[in-house]
Amino acid sequence: MRPDHQEHYFVEELTFADAETILAMLRELCSNLVDGLLPVWVRNLAYRLVLLQRPNQPALMREAADSLYMHGPDWDNLATELRSQADALEGR
Repeated sequence: MRPDHQEHYFVEELTFADAETILAMLRELCSNLVDGLLPVWVRNLAYRLVLLQRPNQPALMREAADSLYMHGPDWDNLATELRSQADALEGR
């Protein structure tokens, strides 16, 4: 099987997974914030999909922001925005 075919299948599975499944995948494949077995773009996509399913969870928003900060600076503005939204939800 070609590697691009495997990646395509994985992204398809990710796209239609529920939030619990995606979070479990992130915990298993990226147990440390600094490294992991997923490419950065897949990790960012996974957090985006989870946040679309669970839009008002400050802890999850901060977790996604931490991942973005770790792999910035291209995404630092998005990470800052996520943290601000999380703070607003908690009334900070």
